[in-house]
Amino acid sequence: MAVHSERVQTPSPESGDEVVAKEVSGAGNGGGGHAASKRTRSAGGPGLGARFAPYALLLPATVATIALLGWPLVKIFLLSFQNLNRRQLVMHLTEWTGFDNYKEQLSDPEFWAVTGRTIAFTAVNVVLIMVAGTLVGLLLNTLGKKMRFALSIALVLAWAMPIVAATTVYTWLFDSQYGVVNWMLDKAGWHSMAGYNWTSDEYTTFFVIILLIVWMSIPFVAFNMYAALTTIPKELYEAARMDGAGSSKIFSLVIFPNLKPFFLATTFLEIIWVFKCFTQVYAINAGGPDKLTRTLPVHAFLEGSSGQHYGVGSAIAVLTILMLVVLMAYYFRILIKQEDEL
Repeated sequence: MAVHSERVQTPSPESGDEVVAKEVSGAGNGGGGHAASKRTRSAGGPGLGARFAPYALLLPATVATIALLGWPLVKIFLLSFQNLNRRQLVMHLTEWTGFDNYKEQLSDPEFWAVTGRTIAFTAVNVVLIMVAGTLVGLLLNTLGKKMRFALSIALVLAWAMPIVAATTVYTWLFDSQYGVVNWMLDKAGWHSMAGYNWTSDEYTTFFVIILLIVWMSIPFVAFNMYAALTTIPKELYEAARMDGAGSSKIFSLVIFPNLKPFFLATTFLEIIWVFKCFTQVYAINAGGPDKLTRTLPVHAFLEGSSGQHYGVGSAIAVLTILMLVVLMAYYFRILIKQEDEL
């Protein structure tokens, strides 16, 4: 019977310092030098190309934004310091007036009346949009698949409708002679509403405009709300129900604290969109009756283009932009504060 012997390897008698010395001396060879250079690059961070890659990707969008938005803003800013009326426009004259347009507007009671009206108009719209959109979003979260799909289709149709088309539909609905709303109110027993003119009064005109804006804005808030609700773990709902919490308690203790950044961002976006809303207000009644439904964007347009006081209109537009900038600064301050708390 043959016996195969195996060679047994014993640990090297070399000390740990000697082994380390050999490894360091081997670094002087080709393989060791390559490894050392790789370690040096990794310790220094990403290369120059990797650091500038995000900026290179953002460059086309930045250039397009500056070209499409930056230049018109610069032109409006320059026009706000000029006396540009019909005469100057026809004769191609440039008359610099300094801050006269701004002084005129800031001392004009009508400007401040329009500003207060715009703030109140924005506040009412944003509150209604956020409340209604949140309720619809909660409804989407509780419905079954078929009903959720049907409601989503209806919301998408309302959201996708062009603003001018939606405004035209609402103008027909509230028409004094052939409007469906007056006909339904007449059939319901409100016979005095048979030929009522909704745009003859400041408050009824605003009612139609607010109804239109809220109707078109609810889908955005509802879809965002539904998407945000899917991020809340179901265990939190179950724990709240086990503690005896009802729907209102679940919203105040579970949903709102978890979705506070969503509510903040969405409310801020709605403030901007409603504050600069122009088409709905102008298309319904052009700021009438008697200038009582003018908001700042409509006031700037009517004073500038329609009244052919382009310098004054530009000054109003710049003041409107400055108000939005103040709102944006306040929002970013709150956002940074929340990030620091997290």
